[in-house]
Amino acid sequence: MTLQETRQQKLATILKLAPVVPVVIIDDVNHAVPMARALVAGGIRTIEVTLRTPAAMDAVRAIVAEVKEAVVGVGTVLRGGQLETARLAGAHFAVSPGTSPRLLDAADDNELPLLPGVATASEAMALLERGYEHLKLFPAVPVGGAKLLAAWASPLPQIHFCPTGGINLSNAIDFLKLTNVVCVGGSWLTPADKMARGDWAGIEQLAREAAALK
Repeated sequence: MTLQETRQQKLATILKLAPVVPVVIIDDVNHAVPMARALVAGGIRTIEVTLRTPAAMDAVRAIVAEVKEAVVGVGTVLRGGQLETARLAGAHFAVSPGTSPRLLDAADDNELPLLPGVATASEAMALLERGYEHLKLFPAVPVGGAKLLAAWASPLPQIHFCPTGGINLSNAIDFLKLTNVVCVGGSWLTPADKMARGDWAGIEQLAREAAALK
């Protein structure tokens, strides 16, 4: 088995853990562990921590160290160096909003599985040629949503998607019922107001609702 095949196998296992991958923005590293524990208690083990705040990577380290049930990914990866930093922090996978030649070259040499973002069939085909069978459709709703993925299912049967962008509790099921969708990504499980208040019970309830979708 090649390194890419191994990475894709690991990614497939991770994406199947729950129907929703929460896309989390963490401003305060002290919120990372209780937030992760609330998500896990609600049935959501896979967590994508976005690199949009200075606290993000420390938050990944804290969750990896203290919430063993959580499977932590790093999101909004734009540069190859971030892949290695995430791997050393203990992350289990990485997510990018799109791709670039340098990012893909760096991913070729890194053990960390990458879930790259696409918005067109041509982008999906190019990544398929490089051995990527699990992709993120982004931004999912603006580029065509569930109807677009349904149209891709027949000509691109090898590819499995985690659509993200504009997805919420009310429209998630439209994606999850598609044969080429493994899970969806969304930020509604950890809203900014609940994070700021430390409303972990509220986040746990949102996780329970999401876990019940499929």
